Amino acid sequence: MTDVLDPGIDERYGRTPSRRRATQRFAWVAAIGFAVVLVAWVVWGGLDNTSSGVDAVDTQHSVIDSHSVSVGWQITMAAGQSAKCAIQAQNEAHSIVGWRIVDVPPSDQRTRAFSAVVSTAELAVTGLIYRCWLT
Repeated sequence: MTDVLDPGIDERYGRTPSRRRATQRFAWVAAIGFAVVLVAWVVWGGLDNTSSGVDAVDTQHSVIDSHSVSVGWQITMAAGQSAKCAIQAQNEAHSIVGWRIVDVPPSDQRTRAFSAVVSTAELAVTGLIYRCWLT
């Protein structure tokens, strides 16, 4: 019972008031550092509205015959930018049976609609945009 009341035991195991203050100070510095990194990441990744990307969405597809499919899509990008879009046709097993790269010329409109015919090696059941990128 005397060990619990012995003030030397706390000092022996590093449980002194100065040690406690140092631990608290380290915790505050770490928390502030974490907050600074988090705010910088949010500003860099989330609030930066200078996005120069391109967004494409499938709007329709229609199978013309056993060797072609028509694909329609809508593309959104900054005015004055040009892009290329990869269009693919897939069969019933979701294998790619046709592929085409389409040039999208620059325009003063931000959002535009396009369609293209993709030649296929066999009967396709769907046609879609694989991806678009700025050129």
